[in-house]
Amino acid sequence: MKNIIVPVDFSEDSINALHHAIIIANRFEANILMIHVKKKKSFYTNTLGIEAVKEEQDSHIVAYFEEIIKKNNAEAKFPIQYILRKGKIYQEIITQAKASDSFLIIMGTHGISGFEERWIGSNAFKVVSNSPCPVITIRMDYMLMGFKNIVIPIDDTDETRQKVPFICDFAKKFNAEVFIATVRESNKNSVIEKLTAFTKQVEKHFEDHGIIYHTEHLTGNNLADLTVEYALSVGGQLIGAMTEQSESPKNIWLGPYAQQLVNHSPIPVISFQPF
Repeated sequence: MKNIIVPVDFSEDSINALHHAIIIANRFEANILMIHVKKKKSFYTNTLGIEAVKEEQDSHIVAYFEEIIKKNNAEAKFPIQYILRKGKIYQEIITQAKASDSFLIIMGTHGISGFEERWIGSNAFKVVSNSPCPVITIRMDYMLMGFKNIVIPIDDTDETRQKVPFICDFAKKFNAEVFIATVRESNKNSVIEKLTAFTKQVEKHFEDHGIIYHTEHLTGNNLADLTVEYALSVGGQLIGAMTEQSESPKNIWLGPYAQQLVNHSPIPVISFQPF
């Protein structure tokens, strides 16, 4: 049975991520494992209609989780479970994903408002950058359920094509159309030729698997912004991107670009580590 990890800090952001996770789990026939990494001080809101407490006690956390399961159990076709861990938040999430052999992590990007207490927001990109499996990050205000239009940016690095098989499977599960966007900063012939070759390979993969696709060629200085703008223009509901491309002299998704997508894209982003 497949497993999906959902980090939960009991904020509206993390509960929204859970709702999206249930939709995905139902399509992939997967269990959901909610994880909460304990902190010394409480930072719960009244999202679940439960009064905040001064200290994080296991009994209070269990009560929160049981309330979440009660409210969402009818919607989920497969089990929703939970686990408590202690330690560094992003490390514990990653450790649990490995231990559960999870194929996906789904998490919010902002979490509880405030600086010190926003643990999902401050750890989202750390999880993305170190995860053993793909990570979908979702903003709290993104309420549209389902994934009918998926945007897949293709650059001139070899790693860019590694996300294609997963995106293809995802598109099949949701009967989605894929919007391929070649993205580049340079007009060099070598770059254009490489992108053309990559695009033909990607198009053939989707065609062979019966996925409807569209192709657009984009050029600009900020490729993250360019991708988001294109995704919005085509009604994109998911953007697929690699997080690191170590062989490239210009890591367009590394550092501020990747973080920009994760933290600021109004559309959910699914991030992949290169292998």
